[in-house]
Amino acid sequence: MSRSDLALPGLLRGAARRLLGALAVLLGAATVAFAALQLIPGDPVTVMLGPGTAATPEVKAQIRAQFGLDQPVAVQYLHYLERLATGDLGESYQLQRPVADLIGDQLGPTVQLALAALLLAAALALLGAVATAGRRGALRTIGSLAELLAVSSPSYWTGILLLTAFSFQLQIFPVAGDQGLPALVLPAVTLALPVAGVLAQVLREGLESALGQPFTLTARSRGLGRPAVLLRHALRHAAAATLTLAGWLTGSLLGGAVLVESVFGRPGIGALSLQGTTNKDMPLVIGLVLLSALVFVLISTLVDLLHLAVDPRLRSR
Repeated sequence: MSRSDLALPGLLRGAARRLLGALAVLLGAATVAFAALQLIPGDPVTVMLGPGTAATPEVKAQIRAQFGLDQPVAVQYLHYLERLATGDLGESYQLQRPVADLIGDQLGPTVQLALAALLLAAALALLGAVATAGRRGALRTIGSLAELLAVSSPSYWTGILLLTAFSFQLQIFPVAGDQGLPALVLPAVTLALPVAGVLAQVLREGLESALGQPFTLTARSRGLGRPAVLLRHALRHAAAATLTLAGWLTGSLLGGAVLVESVFGRPGIGALSLQGTTNKDMPLVIGLVLLSALVFVLISTLVDLLHLAVDPRLRSR
């Protein structure tokens, strides 16, 4: 029996475990969101009808029965899980539209913002870590202070400062909206800076650790300069821990997008999340929570694959 034949059952078992883990994450996310919304005070029917609506108790009872809100909480939960199993996210209480359609309409601007912020954060972290790894003096101090400031500054505060400087005073970028690349610059920078600060710190530590390893000393003895040693040898060694952290931070970009989209008046999942939570729109909120959980699962899988590409030793396990 060949080595590949022995590896195939292991790969299938690993895929099965990952699939079961993904289903458990999605089930847990749906359960936690459902339980949390049950604890929020307020009547969903009153929210649906809007403030000041003089609906009779009979009309309210009819609406409550239409959406199954007159049933015990445990029955509502089981019915909702049954619909989720068929891919039905339900219909928004407030907007009276399928949740899948609402998320699909607003997902594009948020994905655009998150991808732009992720690419910018990765570029800034790589530039900062490579420029300061193994160095001492003013450059290292300035880099560390810039990273600390980026990590410790709240996103909404950073966004307001950028708006004040580059939109209101210099009038280089638009104040709000999502039309064209100029409208994307300030929101992407706001969302990217704290991520870049964390990634740069972790990547620099990994690079400095790699620079003291025997393989970098061997590379230097062959006549390679510092940039070549960093980029061709030390960077691969340092990338493993950075990839794991980058995967977690990428998932957190969705949460940061809620504040950033609000500050810059951009459409997207952030505005939809605030609206759904405020209105106690249970199907909409749970749909958004499941989307976040699905993104987490996909990113975790992608990080595992990237680990295999970066570290060949993992392929034989």
